[in-house]
Parts: sequence; C-alpha cells; structure tokens
Amino acid sequence: MSLERAQDYLKQFGRDGDILQFDVSSATVELAAKALNCGPELIAKTLSFMTDNGPILIVLAGDKKLDNHKFKENFHQKAKMLKADEVESLIGHGVGGVCPFGINEGIKVYLDESMKRFEHVYPACGSSNSAIKLTPDELLTLSKAEGFINIAKEEELAKASA
Repeated sequence: MSLERAQDYLKQFGRDGDILQFDVSSATVELAAKALNCGPELIAKTLSFMTDNGPILIVLAGDKKLDNHKFKENFHQKAKMLKADEVESLIGHGVGGVCPFGINEGIKVYLDESMKRFEHVYPACGSSNSAIKLTPDELLTLSKAEGFINIAKEEELAKASA
C-alpha cells in the first residue's frame, strides 16, 4: 500500500512518525485544507507528467496552477499529465495520494518556487487521507528533488479602473 511505502521511505530521515492521518479524505486540495484546518495555499499538490525522459512529478502550492508555457521552457516539450489509470503503476502512488516520497525509481521531482513563501506546507503521504507538515527546505531534502523551479502561473494583476 502507498501509505506504508511513504512511511518506509520517510523512516530513513526519522520522519515516518510525523505523518498525519485523517478520518476524512484529503484527496484534493480543498479536502486536504479542510482536514488540516488551513488555507488551500498550504497544501503541496503533486502533479504527475510524462516527458520524453519518462514520468516526472511537480509539486506546487495548492493555490497555484501550472503554466504550460513555463513547462515547455523548462522541459522543451508540451505538458502531458499522466492519465488517472497510469499514475499508480508509473509513479507508485494512486491519484489522491501522489507525493514525492517512496516513488518508483528514476522519477525526477521538481518543486515550484510558490511554496517558498510559506513557513510550512503539507504534501500527501501516499494515501487519500494523509499528509506531513514540512518546511519548503525539508520538502526539498526529503523528496530528493532536483530543486525549485518557476513553473506556476503568475498572479494576474488587478486591472485599475479608469
């Protein structure tokens, strides 16, 4: 099961005991924010994509969306999300619990800079009712990510009325 896989992975860092489990679903940003009693921006959502070099994961703040143009600039191809029925076999965790911990070998993880504005964020831990509280730097270390990249859409500037 994916929760156990994430726990086993986090054990090497002594953080397996820090996993939070809920009696309710945390499978979406909104549900996770409700389960954690926090704003959706603090949920670190993990998106899975297929690239020419295989699957990758991108983790963004819960209030951000991926910018397709920035994806193409970073990876030199169009963004192609994995289909729901491909995620578990290719990544190692099912939809609703995808996280950067205990994933299949060879999958690169990238973190969006949008999470750096927070003291801590909550990524999932392999199941649709789990999370862990981490600083962005802890997330970088524990996920063994390639680093922080700028891949989220920019805030739209409010239009001044004339």
